[in-house]
Amino acid sequence: MTAATSTSSTVRYPFSAVVGHDDLRLGLLLNAVYPRIGGVLVRGEKGTAKSTVVRALASLLPAVDVVENCRFGCDPSAPDPRCPDGPHDGEVGRTRRAAQLVELPVGASEDRLVGSLDVERALTEGVRAYQPGLLAAAHRGVLYVDEVNLLHDHLVDLLLDAAAMGRAHVEREGVSLSHAASFLLVGTMNPEEGELRPQLLDRFGLTVQVSASREVETRTEVVRRRLRFDADPVGFSAEWAESDAELARRIADARSRVDSVELPSSEVRRIASVCASFEVDGMRADLVLARAAVAHAAWRGVNAVAATDVEAAARLALPHRRRRDPFDEPGMDEQQLQQALEDAASEVEAEESSAGETAEGTADPGGSAGESGSDGSDGNEGPEDGPEDDGSGGGVGGSPDGDGPDEGPGGGAGGNAPAEGPSGENGTGDGSGSAPEERTSGATEPDFRARMLEIPGLGEGAPGRRSRSRSRTGQVVRASAVDGHGVHLQATLAAAAPHQCARGRTGPGLRLRPEDLRHGVREGREGNLVLFAVDASGSMAARERMSAVSGAVLALLRDAYQRRDKVGVVTFRGSSGEVTLPPTSSVDTAAARMRKLPTGGKTPLADGLLTARRVIRTERMRDPQRRPLLVVLTDGKATVGVDSGDEKANRGRKAVDDALRSAGLLAELGVASVVVDCESGPIRLGLADRLARGLGAPNLRLSELSADNVAGVVRAARTAGPVPA
Repeated sequence: MTAATSTSSTVRYPFSAVVGHDDLRLGLLLNAVYPRIGGVLVRGEKGTAKSTVVRALASLLPAVDVVENCRFGCDPSAPDPRCPDGPHDGEVGRTRRAAQLVELPVGASEDRLVGSLDVERALTEGVRAYQPGLLAAAHRGVLYVDEVNLLHDHLVDLLLDAAAMGRAHVEREGVSLSHAASFLLVGTMNPEEGELRPQLLDRFGLTVQVSASREVETRTEVVRRRLRFDADPVGFSAEWAESDAELARRIADARSRVDSVELPSSEVRRIASVCASFEVDGMRADLVLARAAVAHAAWRGVNAVAATDVEAAARLALPHRRRRDPFDEPGMDEQQLQQALEDAASEVEAEESSAGETAEGTADPGGSAGESGSDGSDGNEGPEDGPEDDGSGGGVGGSPDGDGPDEGPGGGAGGNAPAEGPSGENGTGDGSGSAPEERTSGATEPDFRARMLEIPGLGEGAPGRRSRSRSRTGQVVRASAVDGHGVHLQATLAAAAPHQCARGRTGPGLRLRPEDLRHGVREGREGNLVLFAVDASGSMAARERMSAVSGAVLALLRDAYQRRDKVGVVTFRGSSGEVTLPPTSSVDTAAARMRKLPTGGKTPLADGLLTARRVIRTERMRDPQRRPLLVVLTDGKATVGVDSGDEKANRGRKAVDDALRSAGLLAELGVASVVVDCESGPIRLGLADRLARGLGAPNLRLSELSADNVAGVVRAARTAGPVPA
């Protein structure tokens, strides 16, 4: 592990000099050997060298031959027959170049990713010219996306489609073409800043969890190496040049061997059994696991996949596919994995035994496979036993000699479990002595399904899936001469066409004037700030009612996760309101806080609303384009006012009046709100309805969030007030 900041020079930190991170290095190396695995998603906290390791990998990849002057990097020995710069028939010129490392910035547009029409040449020369994007530049190299969880969903869909198919298809602005786009896809993310949707997680072949070591010796060595590299990048890299060269040789050898590696039927059954045991959705996990096992066998230098290859692949291919729900923690249960492997071995043995009985003693190729697979090992594993038993103390780069690169990746995946960060953190959650008074009952969560709460009006916030917004990536709804994003080609042509004779046009191109230019006005969806204000006082503390409230909030949080919102939680009980969770993109963190929500005490409704108002004002200063939606879950009762020193007789009435005044301040701020009435029982006071009127918000009954009563769309307010400066 090194500091995540890379050097400003062109010299990259050596791959072999990285301390630890065995699983990360192995996942990258397996994809370098066999890119069809589908890429690597690297999850980890900040400052754990995610970007450093990825950038270091590019220098290990073999150089490639490309067709001279081909913008799409075609292979001269097998050029793409549909290359837009082709056809490359007969003898073509060739040039050799290093494998490309292309970085996709978070703010990239669709045009930058897939390419676009060269509008200037189209309008002035009358030709249809295509300008390639980053997918073309990354062909036969590495495409690296830092903070992939912050990339807009439709861009993630595009690059994952290209990575899976090996081709990029372009259908836009009158251009219809496709080109080869085979690359090693690597994405990094910090889970604290939000998660990828499960559908997108599944599209990544492998995933790795990285975390900083807690061992003093390891951290000391990290600092020493990084400081030496910063002081003398060239000299430090020279020390590790031999180790990196050996790794590069192994990658090239494994690439040449991977197509000839045999995947026995017994190992296919083992793979299917393990995936079935983990109850993963679909068949992508089985295919990825098979490809990763083949790549691991090629990396080990053997000609057939064995049980150890399947186990190594399962550690990398299955953790992110176990997430059925957005709030499920990622990670691999080691005990479950070992049990699945044992069950799979039993099934393989039973199948081979049955096949042997059917053969009635005749020579059968499956018999030898059964003998080698019966103990979960392979006869070719002997040379690898040493590295696998070494542990991760040295890893790749543990020493500058040639043995380090050979031992680290093989040992890291063959015998060692991946980092147990998520599992370790969760292991102490429920056993804490300071357990909350009330927790959400798991049985109630499936009973709720969030309604579509939408802020009316048209915003300009971050891309998402909740409210309507002006967008750079949405659907073109009209053309405009004064605003919009990008050139609206048809409208520009229509504006210029009537004036061509008057402008003396004689050639094929158009004669344009600045006043002809039209822009496309796009509308899409934005993510909002969804702030929950939850009444956790004694009037709500009955187990059944608080369990229902928590279940409803979890349903709304799940909806916020799917719609790419930021969320925050304010609770009020006792004498004041409290910011339980400051606004964050990590919705699963909010869910964890709700499951540990303490209850009891008086009801400071006014202070809870004022606390929510302060949070919203602060967030508006940080991100003025993100519109807030306040969801208040309460029975409307108030027993504590802003000034708690009133006479006891007047205290209750003043507490309600203070709550209504606080609601009025939120309404004046232009906050779109929704009140969820949690009052129950035969006698209803209607206090939540009064609060809703004070906020200018709709009032929903808690029962209206149940799965049996979902109907239509609820507008959060009649109008969305302007955002104050």
